Amino acid sequence: MKILNRELYFKQIEPFIGDSLVKVLIGQRRVGKSHLLKQIKDKVLEIYPSTQIIYINKEEYQFDGIRDYIDLMEYLDESIKTGSKYALFIDEIQEIDSFEKAIRSLQTTGNFDIYCTGSNASLLSSELATLLSGRYIEIRVYSLNYKEYLEFYNTTDSAQSFMHYIQFGGMPHLINLKDDPQVYRDYLIGIFDSIILRDVVSRYKIRNLRFLNDLIHFISDNIGSLFSANRISDYLKSQKINIQPKIILEYLHYLQQVFFIDGVKRNEIGGKKIFEIGEKYYFEDIGMRNAIVSFKPQDINKVLENVVYHHLKTMKYEVYVGKMGDKEIDFIAQKNGKKHYIQVAYLLIEQTTIEREFGNLAKIKDNYPKMVVSMDEISLSNMEGIEHLTIREFLLTFV
Repeated sequence: MKILNRELYFKQIEPFIGDSLVKVLIGQRRVGKSHLLKQIKDKVLEIYPSTQIIYINKEEYQFDGIRDYIDLMEYLDESIKTGSKYALFIDEIQEIDSFEKAIRSLQTTGNFDIYCTGSNASLLSSELATLLSGRYIEIRVYSLNYKEYLEFYNTTDSAQSFMHYIQFGGMPHLINLKDDPQVYRDYLIGIFDSIILRDVVSRYKIRNLRFLNDLIHFISDNIGSLFSANRISDYLKSQKINIQPKIILEYLHYLQQVFFIDGVKRNEIGGKKIFEIGEKYYFEDIGMRNAIVSFKPQDINKVLENVVYHHLKTMKYEVYVGKMGDKEIDFIAQKNGKKHYIQVAYLLIEQTTIEREFGNLAKIKDNYPKMVVSMDEISLSNMEGIEHLTIREFLLTFV
């Protein structure tokens, strides 16, 4: 089985190895958190050979007996010796009830270097954050971005490589499977079922599974479209289905909690207003979306938009949808006090398309970088200071 060294994330956590801070890796199931945890374990032993390793994987049968923080402390009491230094690794820690009480207790001893992973955004709940008093670092792990994908598959950038990536996505385990669309789809659907049934339906006691699936399909078909819970509720009522907006918002929240989708708020360009109503939704992994509703050529623009969003997040950008009067900018990407305005298009063939994509950006009067990203094979010349990048150039160079 091939394992990718996720340097993008390892570099973020390496400075804290051996530190008393609790290191928390969060992200959707099967994006590579477990392998990253094992990579960190090897590095700990390389730096501190005398450290005792305790590794608990809650997805393995042998650890089924650790159900809550009391079980965890009892298990550790049997494993530890006074005076020794330990590195504790817990994979999928949210499966242990009230785990935060054990983590805080262990942290106060000064003998534990603690690392854990989780597949739920509420892993660091307000209670845990209060208990740890800022003594933790959280790192979000994503499926492979395009550059990682090329490195992992040991291949070069090409139109064929890119099409494979945007069709099947970047779930790391795909490389270990037969290169067959149906095999890929079966694997991705298996992950989808696990996330929905185990992380959403079971954890949040979902009763209306049919509506949850309908909602996921709706989001799949409307990537990058402004979403209104009231509008969806009204549409369902026209179909003789009575689902209140409150329920729709709750289900969307659950899907975001397990990192299946991300909601992106709108930000007023030139102002400070963040709009609380009307978000856009993007998938953690585009391959998962395509497995649910099938990849169709007419979806290419929304798929490209999702891929750009995913790349921005892997590069640790804070991302908003830009609003300027009745005009919209696909993404405002902010990091380290700087921002970029980004429009995503399929092909810049028609003059009207060029004028629309560049024109919206030209109306923004500040001096932050502005760019149009498209699937064209060759970049156009800059227009009014607005850069054009092919999407493959963007994914390989934009950091």
